[in-house]
Amino acid sequence: MAVITLSRHFGAGGKTLGSMVAKKLGYVFLDDEIIKMVTEKKRSSDWVDVLEKDFGGKLLSYISGFVPKGRIEMIPDDKKGTVDDVISMDNLQEMLLQIAEEGNAIIIGRGGQYFLRDHKDAFHVLLVADLEDRVQFMEERYNLSLKKALQMVNRQDKRRQNFYRFMEKVDYDQPDIYHMVLNMSKLSLEKACELLITLVSGV
Repeated sequence: MAVITLSRHFGAGGKTLGSMVAKKLGYVFLDDEIIKMVTEKKRSSDWVDVLEKDFGGKLLSYISGFVPKGRIEMIPDDKKGTVDDVISMDNLQEMLLQIAEEGNAIIIGRGGQYFLRDHKDAFHVLLVADLEDRVQFMEERYNLSLKKALQMVNRQDKRRQNFYRFMEKVDYDQPDIYHMVLNMSKLSLEKACELLITLVSGV
């Protein structure tokens, strides 16, 4: 019944690794785009049908009790959030807590290491890598040019900084808030997968 939160430097292989681990453990994998889409759904007569179609029954069981009230993709670059932003953070916390209670899930991004900091079954993992390796990973995995890969990494690094600034968190890369920090410049995806499975194997 464990839940793993993955925080990562963009391009360190978080989605790829999370998907690998989820497949081996039989866990539900929720990346930040899925979470964004779910929290943007509006309550309607076909709300459950839409989620079933988009995400499948297994994921639906984790989120069927979640009632969206706003959006989460309204993180300002240089100012405090609006009332809607605060409501959105409440939505996000509610959803992540519900997922953690269900267990057997991997959550990537969206501040899971903070919202689930005190959850007894949560394991928090940070993936880091050198900039050169992150750019190369994006080039190879997503067939991007060097210029496009570098632009994407830099843009997503900025978005990550803005998100945590909005949450008023400055320690998101500090190792002491995580159970494990994996340097993906020094580890293969296969070895990292093995280490994550070992981390939760006693649960």
